[in-house]
Amino acid sequence: MRKVVFEGTLLPLLLIAPQVVITLVFFYWPASQALWQSFLIQDAFGTTTEFVWFENYQTLFKDPTYYNAIGVTVVFSTAVTLQSLGLALLLAVMADRQIRGADVYRVMLMWPYAVAPAIAGVLWLFMFQPSLGVLAQGLRRLGVDWNPLLNAGHAMTLVILAASWKQISYNFLFFLAGLQAIPRSLLEAAAIDGAGPTRRFWTVVFPLLSPTAFFLLVVNIVYVLFETFGIIDAVTHGGPARATETMVYKVFEDGKLGSDLGGSAAQSVVLMVIVIALTAVQFKYIERRVHY
Repeated sequence: MRKVVFEGTLLPLLLIAPQVVITLVFFYWPASQALWQSFLIQDAFGTTTEFVWFENYQTLFKDPTYYNAIGVTVVFSTAVTLQSLGLALLLAVMADRQIRGADVYRVMLMWPYAVAPAIAGVLWLFMFQPSLGVLAQGLRRLGVDWNPLLNAGHAMTLVILAASWKQISYNFLFFLAGLQAIPRSLLEAAAIDGAGPTRRFWTVVFPLLSPTAFFLLVVNIVYVLFETFGIIDAVTHGGPARATETMVYKVFEDGKLGSDLGGSAAQSVVLMVIVIALTAVQFKYIERRVHY
């Protein structure tokens, strides 16, 4: 492989300038504004502002509903991450086989990724609507009194299914690409040595997929913590009784609906710190088990 060497510094700087500008404008600037606003108390119209240091954080950590949102987020993020990664890996392994119509199956499995989160939530809401939903009616025939509008467990199940379905396609694409990059000679050698399909997967395929799995783990956690807002807002609005109110939805609810701009900014800062900490832990401890 040829090594590209730049004679000066102007061209490399020009090449990275667009990404640097986008990062500064859409990440660092909003993050700095949220950090500053978390030290302020403002009215709903922004006409009066008072600098209060850590009062917003003190109020936040005394609020029992915030700890409820943390617990809901832990359950929701764990379920969605494990389910979307597990099902995507299973589908990718099946789609990687030499079967008739494999390309058609692959394209169909990619379609959900093109659906917006809010639209994905509405689709699942229609299917599981207590009185008109096709799947809800089927559950009623089986004796399940399905009602996500009143039952907290049913509501959580519904948003987990919708969020997982939306993310499976993204994970499937990367897992399939990783599977197709594995040399067939390695699998053939393992088969000649007497390794069965299950043993070949866990001793040959999965270790070679570990970089892809590690990348998807990081991406999926970020997805669950931030990008599932549209699904929850479209399906449950955080209810019933805050049963599906995640941390990111509480930021919106307190800031937009409750007009508590300082408290909402403090929640944003806490959520950002949690994501950075989780990512750092993953890179420090989980990456050690990744085989490149």
